Amino acid sequence: MSFGRPGAATLLNPTPPDRGSFPLDHEGECKEMMKTYLKCLKSNGNKGTACRTGAKAYLECRMQRGLMDRDEWKNLGLGGVDDTPSTSAIDSDNKSSSKSGGQKT
Repeated sequence: MSFGRPGAATLLNPTPPDRGSFPLDHEGECKEMMKTYLKCLKSNGNKGTACRTGAKAYLECRMQRGLMDRDEWKNLGLGGVDDTPSTSAIDSDNKSSSKSGGQKT
């Protein structure tokens, strides 16, 4: 008789997370992009179409920092969005915020 768990005949095998599951941004590396995107959504009545460049910038930041697997934009629904900020702009933005203790200068 076993209490609190299944019997020995039932073995549980762990499964990998579903596609679309990715680590949380505990270090806040892409926090500014996320805030910009959410601010855009709020000001546009939660219509994501108006904020696609912000979504693309946020996802690019996450992909660059290994917080999600790199994927093609068309697979993420952003294939027609051209206005992604350059990666150097994202990196310089993070360098300036890290020098000032996390605050923009």
